Amino acid sequence: MTPLTGDQPVRWSDADRAWMTRALALADEAAAAGEVPVGAVVVLEGEIVGEGANAPIGRIDPTAHAEVVALREAAARVGNYRLTGCTLYATMEPCPMCAGAIVHARVARVVWGAPDERWGAAGSVFDVLGEPRLNHRPRVEGGLMAAASAERLLAFFRARRGNRPPVDP
Repeated sequence: MTPLTGDQPVRWSDADRAWMTRALALADEAAAAGEVPVGAVVVLEGEIVGEGANAPIGRIDPTAHAEVVALREAAARVGNYRLTGCTLYATMEPCPMCAGAIVHARVARVVWGAPDERWGAAGSVFDVLGEPRLNHRPRVEGGLMAAASAERLLAFFRARRGNRPPVDP
């Protein structure tokens, strides 16, 4: 996948790579806990203000996706539910729920790793983050460290399925 923002190729900065590396470490923590390996960090002015690892099973909470966990932590730390000026890095393209939370939080920029061909809401299946009828649209850049993100997901599901091919519902 060619990393894109609109129709323009993305030039990833060293900082972008560093923040996504932290998100990948959080994805590894999620996998170690038996959760789908997705990690997310929220960065404001060069500092992580929120981070999350997928935890819906462990927290018994269907909303405990990595992005939502990171947004909640960032809002608490910043002292505002509006996270203007923040960038959210996620190892996987946000789902519709997470995309909605990103829009409500007024996150300025979203950088994601692997596309989600079933639930992606940043252009793959849906485009919640680019929906012109919404009052906020963050800048969206997909594909940063996509191979590393995708490999974690593939390895997790391969192990979970015992190398059986996935069954489409």
